[in-house]
Amino acid sequence: MGSKSILFLALLLVAAGAGAHTRIYTFVDADGVKHFTDMPDDNRYRLLVLSPQDRTESGERYDRKLLARAAQYDSIIDRAAVAAAVEPNLLRAVIVVESGFNSRAVSRRGAVGLMQLLPATASRFGVSNLYDPQENIHAGASYLKFLMERFGHDVRLVLAAYNAGEEAVARNGGTVPPFAETMAYVPKVLKVYRMLSDGPRSPSLTLTARLAN
Repeated sequence: MGSKSILFLALLLVAAGAGAHTRIYTFVDADGVKHFTDMPDDNRYRLLVLSPQDRTESGERYDRKLLARAAQYDSIIDRAAVAAAVEPNLLRAVIVVESGFNSRAVSRRGAVGLMQLLPATASRFGVSNLYDPQENIHAGASYLKFLMERFGHDVRLVLAAYNAGEEAVARNGGTVPPFAETMAYVPKVLKVYRMLSDGPRSPSLTLTARLAN
């Protein structure tokens, strides 16, 4: 899974809620990019301590940045969703968790871009530039469509395959593989998917409304 952006931090805080005990970790890489996660997989991560006041200020301070980062890809996501016949908010949810709308994100495993595509997957779906948002999103949408068809439109299995690989799901008897990362990843994406789908019509407004509460 890719690096976590400020957007994912905000969604983690929303999911945690007041008084919850979710631990969030952060570090700043050599390029000055800030990473957030609730499942640290790098020894550079350090615990982020937020008071209730910090939570409020964080939501207000980053609201416009989050909205701008998410909104700039709305039209590409909508077109890719139509072309691949997949839910646009499922695409958005995958992007939130994979890269936090950071088109330059690169994972330790070499997954790249908004939808954190591995080079082999990108080549399979005709991507020449993994960092290009349009190519990356369209290929990611096509891959999700392929997984939907392979796994009978079971979204849980589709997400598990997106994270762990389709053969890992097949080897596990067509169920979510018992990998810690995958078992955390699937409900995380589903939670964001529900947040986006249950809110106002505009996905960007949905994120803003959720972060403001």
